[in-house]
Amino acid sequence: MGAFHAYDIRGIYNVDFDKTTAYKVGYFIPELLGADTVLVGRDCRTSSQEIHDSLVAGITDAGANVADLGLSSTPMVYFATANYGFKASVQITASHNPAEYNGMKVSRENALPVGLANGLGQIQKWIEEGRPTPAAAVKGQVRQLDIMADYYKFMEPFKADLSNIKIAMDLSNGMSCLFAHEVYGDAPAYIFDTIDGRFPNHEPNPLVPKNVEALKALVAQTKADVGVIYDGDADRVMFVDEKSQFVAPDLVIALMSRYFIGERGAKNPKVLQEIRSSKAVAEYLQPMGCDVHTWRVGRAFAAPKLREIDGLWGGELAGHYYFKDFFYSDSGLLASLIVLRIVSGLKKEGKTLSQAIAEIAAYQNSGEINFRVEDKQGAMAAVCEYFKAEETPSAEMDFDGFRLEFPQWWFNVRPSNTEPYLRFICEASSAALMAEKIARAQEIIVNRFGGTRA
Repeated sequence: MGAFHAYDIRGIYNVDFDKTTAYKVGYFIPELLGADTVLVGRDCRTSSQEIHDSLVAGITDAGANVADLGLSSTPMVYFATANYGFKASVQITASHNPAEYNGMKVSRENALPVGLANGLGQIQKWIEEGRPTPAAAVKGQVRQLDIMADYYKFMEPFKADLSNIKIAMDLSNGMSCLFAHEVYGDAPAYIFDTIDGRFPNHEPNPLVPKNVEALKALVAQTKADVGVIYDGDADRVMFVDEKSQFVAPDLVIALMSRYFIGERGAKNPKVLQEIRSSKAVAEYLQPMGCDVHTWRVGRAFAAPKLREIDGLWGGELAGHYYFKDFFYSDSGLLASLIVLRIVSGLKKEGKTLSQAIAEIAAYQNSGEINFRVEDKQGAMAAVCEYFKAEETPSAEMDFDGFRLEFPQWWFNVRPSNTEPYLRFICEASSAALMAEKIARAQEIIVNRFGGTRA
């Protein structure tokens, strides 16, 4: 049962879970969420059809009906869940993982995420206990559901005339292939724009630098103003500027103020960032009147938090962007529509995307560094104790690991939920100061706890 994680069910198919697991998940979801109908979508992975068939069999054997979207992006499932009032939904996907992985993202009413703490743990317990799954006397029915006309209509108000900019797009052979040509037409320069669940060109994870190299080359070749790359299930999106430089996803949270405040005139909006976000994000937004909230990493935490604070938008370092306008959920398509209209507006002002990002970025940032170490808690505590003894923090956060802020720098150290890794990120006013702090953290983790830098 190694596929059950904090945010979803995910692992190598037929190793970490199989079609029997999928059947049982389907069987137990109607009871768990009080649903007489479950919405189901799937990505393009080669194992997704088999998982789909087993999941649907479990749902219908439990006596519940299925509304089947067929091939869909994950945000399409969120949209349909909330827009049509489903009490339960499942998207079959492993998001950005390699082709041999698969999984299930479960949502409840209003597209709120179901994670280990609020439902998946109960299903895992029922499966491990061997709870029976007798077929109901009256099986549920399956109906096909086509949402695309409503989905495009919903997105229409966010579209802008982009004819003044050149766009390069990498669809990663994933689920953005379903909508990109329809939404953006033939003007962008596309690569890897046919659906292929083997992901033959690169793994569908834009956070890994080598997976963005083809897009960077395309931006340079076509002299594009911006490059766009989606992950496998299109819930995440990332950007490359006109100089073929990768844009740090957390800085895009600040960039989006040009739309929400500059164009729509939002007054004192609440904005959500996560614990790894650059200090520059809040420093850029707060003078505009934004109330910036910091919270834990992952959709299972971010989506409910944005709803709780009634935030207007938010984002994560991993390229998830959440919107009140999208049922407080994340959407790669909506995020890209907003960023592209910003780039179009910048060009009308005689500005480039790199110039706009330079106005936000104020620090040297390490990016997330992974250390493989068995005693994660011990190593994490030792790093914090060392730096606190050296200098008194100006701010301290103790959720999702620790974030300690000092006048000239800050760091976050957090344990992986699923692997023997500590994830360390720091930011400083100079490259030299940042390098010094990384070296000291590494020395503690490696020398005292036998860790290795991954």
